[in-house]
Amino acid sequence: MGKKIYVGNLPFSATDQILSDTFAQCGTVESARIIMDRESGRSKGFGFVEMSSESEAQLAISKFNGLDYDGRAMTVNEARPMVPREGGSRGNLGGKRW
Repeated sequence: MGKKIYVGNLPFSATDQILSDTFAQCGTVESARIIMDRESGRSKGFGFVEMSSESEAQLAISKFNGLDYDGRAMTVNEARPMVPREGGSRGNLGGKRW
């Protein structure tokens, strides 16, 4: 099973392909994805890479964390599970009608 890595502080010019090619230096990349803003379609400046093994993921973290990429020091670490947000949607006014 693969190991997911968080990659932050990316320049907005970064693409999925560049991310994949970069991390392929450390092993087999199962997937690489830059997170995009739904409204603007622009990069949010972070993404996720899934490496094929724990050892490849650890190598990538040690190699790329803090490395300069277009004048930005990348943040690379083990991805944490997504935590559900509280509060619901902005459109929900708790059943009140204004």
